Amino acid sequence: MSKFTPTTDLCDQHLDDASGNFRVLPPSFMDFGLFKRFFGPVVTVQCVDDNTSVKAALESPGWRDCADGRVAQVLVVAGGASLRRALMGGKLGAHAARNGWAGVVVDGCVRDAGELAGCAVGIRALGLVPMPTQRRLPGATQIDVQIQGVWVRPGDWLYADEDGIVVSAQRL
Repeated sequence: MSKFTPTTDLCDQHLDDASGNFRVLPPSFMDFGLFKRFFGPVVTVQCVDDNTSVKAALESPGWRDCADGRVAQVLVVAGGASLRRALMGGKLGAHAARNGWAGVVVDGCVRDAGELAGCAVGIRALGLVPMPTQRRLPGATQIDVQIQGVWVRPGDWLYADEDGIVVSAQRL
């Protein structure tokens, strides 16, 4: 894994970027996984109260091959900021860790906080709710999504640490 550049340093470097290629997510997310710092290219899922697509993604390899070798990816889940049902829990956290995902960012809730804390993956979400999802509408994958009013696209690079989450159109 490459050396991690703190999000504060990335923000300092891109302070005057008006292109829209560098974006900062609002400070709405709480930390639930073992890794506090993570980064990688983005894979997106859009779903509300149904984690079928989240499960399918996290049960798949969480890395992709690139010129520098394999790189771990970050799953970004556009859950519509729903606080009704958890889009991820301990089982999916274990899948994410086992399958090599760098991290998961959920614009919604997770559950099984104790289990997630032991998963060797970065996990951010808006909060906790014990209610599981319903299987109604599986959602869409690999589309442009809005997370807390910020656009995130498949292939963007996401960087998360103790200070926040930033997204860039290219690797930084």
